[in-house]
Amino acid sequence: MLRRAAAPRAAAAARRALSTYPPYAEPAAFDGAKRVEFDVPYELHQLSSAPASFTYVSKAELLDYYTQMYKMRRMEIASDTLYKGKFVKGFCHLYDGQEAICVGMEAACTKKDPSSGKLTNALTGGESLDSLVTSYRDHCHQVARGDTVEAVLSELLGKYKGCAKGKGGSMHMYRANANFFGGNGIVGAQAPIGAGLAFAHKYKEDGGVAFTLYGDGAANQGQLYEAMNMAALWKLPVVFVCENNQYGMGTSKGRSSANSDYYTRGHYIPGIKVDGMNVLNVREATRFAKLHALHNGPLVMEMDTYRYHGHSMSDPGITYRNRDEVASVRKARDPVERAKRYLLELEFATAAELKEVEVAVRSEVDAAVEAAKANELPPAHELYEDIYVGQTKEFFMRGCDMSASRGVYGTTK
Repeated sequence: MLRRAAAPRAAAAARRALSTYPPYAEPAAFDGAKRVEFDVPYELHQLSSAPASFTYVSKAELLDYYTQMYKMRRMEIASDTLYKGKFVKGFCHLYDGQEAICVGMEAACTKKDPSSGKLTNALTGGESLDSLVTSYRDHCHQVARGDTVEAVLSELLGKYKGCAKGKGGSMHMYRANANFFGGNGIVGAQAPIGAGLAFAHKYKEDGGVAFTLYGDGAANQGQLYEAMNMAALWKLPVVFVCENNQYGMGTSKGRSSANSDYYTRGHYIPGIKVDGMNVLNVREATRFAKLHALHNGPLVMEMDTYRYHGHSMSDPGITYRNRDEVASVRKARDPVERAKRYLLELEFATAAELKEVEVAVRSEVDAAVEAAKANELPPAHELYEDIYVGQTKEFFMRGCDMSASRGVYGTTK
């Protein structure tokens, strides 16, 4: 008989500590933090309260967010160049334009310091208590969960140093020790996985929340609504995050969805629409969503964002929209530039200091590109490994003919 695991005292105490919103009582609690007002109001569905329309941010926090987003932007541009240079094999879906969602959400997630056991909200370092699963547009989430740019690019290039030993590629990032359960190549299939992760958090009573991310193109998938139904029945601590970047595969949201207010489409599940181009707004909304999910069950969060590239690298992205539209979004709403503007307006950094950050990041990404190119390909024996759980080297697997087989004929484990 299965017995429910007892909640560790430390996790229970941490859950109580995280159960207040907003997470700050007074601005004085932050060292040199300054107040930022948001300029885009939330839109609510079946919610009687909303996240704060402002936040406090310190220089260290904001500089960290900017550095991470700028690094992600440069990495995706490098991925574009590598694909066009025929270094990347298979599919490739880029995230540039959507970095504020990844970084803002991660800033609100709970991290555990493996040495001290203390919980923090640091963007980098530590092991994440909250689970996350997303679609195939996943490179930046892998970095946010602690992997390196070199390792991500290595996986794209099919190199052995990648997170899946070069066998997964762009669509299958994964980092289990950071509770990142990867990119999923099947449209919408990550939604039930996210519900399952939430069930695990609830069963273990560890105070964690599961975030399952999907795009507006996946918002019409039946499995999403099956997962929402189960999550609502069992009051699972899960946040369904629709990254509404306005376009599916060559199709605008208006042509594919009868109702494009995705935050309302949980029906019996509350929802909220958030400015997904503002890293601080995303952070504040995610804090609110986490608390709601922990105490009340599932929530739908629609992130209003925009993708600069096409759906994938095989899509030029300008046959169903024009260049002027893309340029206008870049000029008015770019998430990286907005974070940079905050740093300058709040007098946290000078233009010269930010230039130094950018030069350092460019050098880091350039070095990662060259390292990824130079890294080794998977050895031939990897072709037969990681197929079954617990398989032995004697397990027989037939190749294209008997001479290319591996293992001992007749051995089934």
